[in-house]
Formats: sequence, structure tokens, C-alpha cells
Amino acid sequence: MVDLQERQAAAATAAASPAMHCVALSKRYGRTVALAGLTMTMPRGEVFGFLGPNGAGKTTAVKLLLGLVEPTGGEGWVLGKPVGDVPVRRRVGYLPELFRYQPWLSGAEVMRVHCELARLRRATWSEEVDRALRLVGLADRGRDRVRTYSKGMQQRLGLGVALLGSPELVFLDEPTSALDPIGRHDVRQIIHHLRERGTSVFLNSHLLTEVEMVCDRVAMIDQGRVIATGTLDELLSGSACRFRVTGLDPGQRASLASFGELDDDGEWIVIRGLSGERVPEVVQEIVGMGGRLYAVEPRHQTLEDRFLQLLGENGG
Repeated sequence: MVDLQERQAAAATAAASPAMHCVALSKRYGRTVALAGLTMTMPRGEVFGFLGPNGAGKTTAVKLLLGLVEPTGGEGWVLGKPVGDVPVRRRVGYLPELFRYQPWLSGAEVMRVHCELARLRRATWSEEVDRALRLVGLADRGRDRVRTYSKGMQQRLGLGVALLGSPELVFLDEPTSALDPIGRHDVRQIIHHLRERGTSVFLNSHLLTEVEMVCDRVAMIDQGRVIATGTLDELLSGSACRFRVTGLDPGQRASLASFGELDDDGEWIVIRGLSGERVPEVVQEIVGMGGRLYAVEPRHQTLEDRFLQLLGENGG
């Protein structure tokens, strides 16, 4: 009875822990700093977007979290256990950005090879392979050789491999990079399906519109450190409005900075941080100063806007 209670308590503790958490995680290769003090938390059951420019340390971070390389400093936990824990790694799926499968094998044979590598029970292999092939839209191509697959189909196959064994956490590195718009839509649907069944998804992608469509939370990194993290609502709380104005002198145009952050190119005046309720006030102010107003265009901040803004502030 005590053992059962202990197991139940351990299971409850594990379920309450984040899907991933790291503190000051770092990696050096000689004098080269690949990752410098990465600290972030990924709640369970969410789709977590991981963004950064080339060379920011994204791939290094993923390798550290998967236990594929040893950290130089800091600590990390995945599914409640230290990174690299072997039993936990069996509960994690991974789609790398660059991968190759043996061209002489069929798609189903590739799946079975990975069932063995993942040490899934042999009795479940057929069911697992059929389920994964259906999920990624390759049910009718499972018997075909990988050499006959298009690049997009190989990407789907890799995604299917990552989903074998119904992992609790899936790392997807650029999962839509080789896909056409229909394929990207299908991958988004798969990610939504994973979230609905409680699977945590760590999504590394440079397609910011894709991230904005599927992610619950985002971490943006630059130079090996997190520069912003939060839900999309938290990160995209800002809004802007632009006004096409003539008839105001430079001093009058500059006075509109009282409404928010001002960007003036001589034709359009953009005011950031301006709520929709205050737009009529700006219009009244412009007209009151004798200006002529030709257009008013409210604009909500996109993830790309915020990303570029933060990179600029961080010196990127």
C-alpha cells in the first residue's frame, strides 16, 4: 500500500512539473560560446515556440535539452528529470532539421527500425506504424521506398517517426521547411491534435506566421540568451496606428509623440503603443493644428514586428 502511494505521489509530482525548464544553461566549444546562460520554462500541454536569428544558439539548446551534448554550465530538466535521463528520453520525440533515411527501405520499414530503436514492445509495432503513417498523411505510401518520396514526403516521414510511441514531449526542428502550403496546413493540424491530447510540443521555426498560428507561448533568444518570453497575448500587447498627414510643420508633427512612440517618414506618421480608443484624439489634434488627414490605418503588432523590435533593442 505504501509503495502504491509513493508511486502515485511521484506521478502527481511529475505531472505538475514543467515539460522543460533550464537555468543558466550554457555550452562552450573552446573559446566559442555556442549558448550563454539560457533560462526558460515550458509548461506541459502547450505548444512552445523557440525563435532566434541564425547563430543565436537554437540548435545547441535543443541538443542540450535532448541530452545529445553535455552542457558547460547551468542545469536543465525535461519531464521532471535532469536532461539526459535515459528513461525520460524514451518519452520524448524528436524531428531534427536535417535527417536522411535509408533510400532502399520503405516508409513502414523506417518506422519499424525506429520502433526497435525506441524499444517499443514488438507487439505494438504494426499499430504504432499504421497510426503514425495515417497521422502524417502517408498511409497509402507506407510500402513505397524512401527513394521515391519527395522532399516534403520525407519531412512527413520524419514527423511520423518523431510521434512513434505517443511521446509526452515532442521537439520539432523546422517541421514545415520543405512543405508546400497544404503540407504546412497539415502539420499545423497535427500540432493542434497533439496539444488536444495533452502532448507538449517544442517548436523551433523561422516561419513566424506559422509560430503565431499554433504556439501558446514563445521564447525569443539572441546571442545565446532569452530576450523575451511569454504567451502571444503578453508579447503582442502593443498596437500601432499610422496617419498620412500633410500641412504640419516638423514641430507640430513631433508634438504627436505625446500619444506614443513616434516614427515619421515625412509622409506617414506611425504612433506605436496607441490604443484604438485614442485614435479619434489624434485625428482631432491633427485637424486642430491645421493638418490635412488622408488616411488612418490601425495596425496590430505581429510576432515578426515584435521579434525585429527586440532584436534591435538587443543590438542584433
